[in-house]
Order: sequence, then structure tokens, then C-alpha cells
Amino acid sequence: MPDLPQAVYARNMRLVGHSNQGGRGDGLQVMVHRGYAYVGHPWSAGFTIADVRDPKRPGETWFIPAPPNTWTIHLQTHGDLLLVVHALDVFARMKLADEKAYYGRSVGDALGEAQSRDWSAGVAIYDIARPQAPRQIGFFPIAGVGAHRIWHDGGRYAYVSALLDGFADYILLIVDIADPTRPIEAGRYWLPGLNRAAGETPDWPSDHRYALHHALVAGDTAYACWRDGGLTILDVADKAKPRLIAHRNWSPPFGGGTHSPLPLPDRNLLIVADEAVADAEGDGRKHVWVFDIREPANPVSIATFPTPDDADYAAKGAHFGPHNLHENRQGSFVSSSVIFATWQNAGVRAFDISDSYRPREIGAFVPAAPTRMIDRRPDRPKVIQSADVFVDAAGLIYATDYNAGLSIIEFAG
Repeated sequence: MPDLPQAVYARNMRLVGHSNQGGRGDGLQVMVHRGYAYVGHPWSAGFTIADVRDPKRPGETWFIPAPPNTWTIHLQTHGDLLLVVHALDVFARMKLADEKAYYGRSVGDALGEAQSRDWSAGVAIYDIARPQAPRQIGFFPIAGVGAHRIWHDGGRYAYVSALLDGFADYILLIVDIADPTRPIEAGRYWLPGLNRAAGETPDWPSDHRYALHHALVAGDTAYACWRDGGLTILDVADKAKPRLIAHRNWSPPFGGGTHSPLPLPDRNLLIVADEAVADAEGDGRKHVWVFDIREPANPVSIATFPTPDDADYAAKGAHFGPHNLHENRQGSFVSSSVIFATWQNAGVRAFDISDSYRPREIGAFVPAAPTRMIDRRPDRPKVIQSADVFVDAAGLIYATDYNAGLSIIEFAG
């Protein structure tokens, strides 16, 4: 077995494989599908496909470059389809190069209307029947900054967060991909105040960012996270007219950044992670929340996950706090009692929520610090920033990092 990076901390988890993703160690969203890992890059301008059929010895990689000035940081796989976001690489724009500028106000307001477009905006659709040779077969164009994240786990529709001209920030688009070569919009939803073109004005402070990060859908219900705008539960039975069931926002007093939903319909529970978006908890202590959704119109928070305390992570540097959750996709590891989350400089964590009122940590893995910084933003600390987590049906954990490559982790919990 090749030499593996030495973990900083591990409990009930061990590293069994590692990929430097063809020399492009930066990763954001990861999907593992039919023995191949699909990784979106935040800095390397494209996405990588890695052969992980032998997870202890990841094999060849294939890099698909993005169009100029374009982010392809999030993607989804199902069947023979791969959906990849296209959006303006906002961190390459001086107005938004500082994280405070990106997270601290509406992106549409910060950028203004583009006089000319030198990037690609929309969703690219690939045929991945042959993973080594993805073939683009369709494109859903977006007039604006582009798409940020997608939810598609089979079926006719994809659920896309998109920033369109005339809107202050990202909203929900429902896209019909019955014919993936000709995707069309089926419907849209936004929080009142985001549609500037229609004369709407926000009722939130200018230093708050109300923007859809993404929605997960179970049945005819979409659970959507809106950063500083909190959580919405939507009835999407009528794709053309999504209907609000409930809206909850706990910012203030908490620091916003509501980011990742995970519905557990069989238990009438909803897990929601708030993203830490400032170094050293500069935006406050962020949490993963447990909601009771027996009455969808009245979601009630009943617990939070324990915060990692095996080290002083707030003092470690960079971001400390939740980011993404493993999403119980078809064909992956699916559980309503064991939840996996990335905690940025505290690595990957596993939690047991058998008692939904008392979540407890049952596993942790903090990867080694990156050997090379790929994050091009100035003065970023050289520490781990675990970004996304995917757990396959065999229980192997795949975790990306902004600089340190793809970690493949065995869970012994």
C-alpha cells in the first residue's frame, strides 16, 4: 500500500486511501458513482474524475477544464448522467476576493449587472456511461451569474440554486431534464425581497446575505437553506408553483450561514447545518441542528450536534465549524441514525442520533495538513479545511479538502 498522510487525529476512523486528484488537490463537492469519484475544484478551474474502484490504491484521473472564468465546483451523478454547475468564478473578481465581501452581502449587488459576459452560466449535462470519457449532451443556460449547486437523485427534475439577472442573489429553479439534451425551466421560488427587477426590496440588513445555497427534495417537499435567510420548507408537487409551507430563521441571534439540509422522512426529522464562513469563529459558533418536522408547517428545533472539543480548533486557524452533510443518496450509505458531516479544520465527524434529543459523536478523522496550498486567496493558513463528504454503500468515507486531496476513510463505528 502506498504511504499515506498521517492523520492529525482519529477516533473510530482510519485512512485507507488517498488521491491527489492528478495534482489538483483542491476539492469541493464529491460524488462517488460506479467506482469513480467526481470532484469539483474551487481553484483548479474544472472537475476531475478519479478511478477509485480500488479505494486503497486510487488510480488514473481525468481532468475536464472549465470554460474561462467559470466555476464548476458542484456536481451530481445519477445513472448515466452527470450535472455540473457553471457560474462566474466570483473569487477571481476583486470585488469578492475577500470572504467577507462574498458572504457579507448580496452577490448580485456586489457584482452589478455585467456589461459583457466572459464566463459560462448554467448547468452542463454529461453522458458518463464511459466515466473516462464524459460527453456533454446538454446545457441549461442561465442569464446571470450562473448556478451554484444542484440536487438531482433521479427522476425528471433537477433543483438548482441560480443567480439570474434582476435578482439580488441565488434563488431556486426547478429544471425539467426529461430530455437531458434540451433541459427547460419548470418553475422557480425565491424569498420576497430578492427580485429586484420586480421592485422588491429586502427587509433584512445590508450586511446579511439571503441566498439559496441548495435544496434537498423528499417526495413533494423541498427543504431549502438560504444562508442568513434561514430555512424554508416548500411544497413542490406543482413544479410551476412551489408553495411555502414554513420559513424559520435563527439569525440573529445565531450567526447565519444556513447551508445544508438533510431530511429523514422515516423519522420526521430534518438535519440542518450552518456553515462557518469566517476564521476563528469570527461569525460565531455554528451548529448542526435537529428539527422535529412531524408538523411541516411548524418545524421545531429539538437538539444540536456536539461541537468537536478534542482540540482547540477555534485557535487552529481558518474555518472551524460545519460545512456539508452526507446526503443519503440512492446507492450510497443511507441511514436515519448515523450522520456524517465535515467540520472544516476539525475534519470529518460521525454522529449517532438514535436518540434525536441527544446526538453524540461516534467517530472523527482530521486529515494531515496540506503539503501545498492551491487556494489562491492571499494569506490563507496552511491547515485542513474538509469541504464535502460522501459515504458509499460499503461505508467508506470520501472527503475533499480545499488543498489536501481526496481522503478515503474507513469507519469502525
